[in-house]
Amino acid sequence: MREVRLGVLVSGTGTILEAMLEAGLVVTVVAADRPCRGLEVARDAGVATVLVDRADFGGFTAAFDRGAYSAALARELVARDVDLLAMAGFGTVLTSALHEAFPGRVLNTHPSLLPAFKGWHAVTQALAAGVSETGCTVHVATEALDEGPILAQRRVAVAPDDDEASLHERIKAVERDLYPRVVARVMASLARGREPSAGGDAEEE
Repeated sequence: MREVRLGVLVSGTGTILEAMLEAGLVVTVVAADRPCRGLEVARDAGVATVLVDRADFGGFTAAFDRGAYSAALARELVARDVDLLAMAGFGTVLTSALHEAFPGRVLNTHPSLLPAFKGWHAVTQALAAGVSETGCTVHVATEALDEGPILAQRRVAVAPDDDEASLHERIKAVERDLYPRVVARVMASLARGREPSAGGDAEEE
């Protein structure tokens, strides 16, 4: 079996990255779109890092050049021979320039049971809808937000006294267990020459 080189994309505290490293995943490079603790987590673990800062492409203004940013990030990752990308709290939506460089090889985790509650406020939406359960979904990312083949899901019950913070924290705990498992499964499949596929841990809890 061949070596599969994993790149992880971060924007924040790096807790998902920490979970991946604790699970024994071998990470080739960690890339960020802004200075953040996730880069420090990577450096402390001896993992190579690269910062492709949004500030150089218009930052968080209407002038942000998403296409140029995506192309620049893709070039950095291709130059490091990355095979698979895992978004880990990455806060920038990327264009075709990135997805065409890694077709079907970009993974993401989302705090709902997709296709329910897409977007940035999934936990708030779940509470507002009054559902009895929500969860976490690991899927192949595409250009469309929170679309793409579902690789795994796990359910999380909504407690009567939950607020956004308490529910999101329980989802994150599940996510930190499920996501590394799915990434490891995909890496093993790629090492055998097989592409990521749906199924496996779907609706495990």
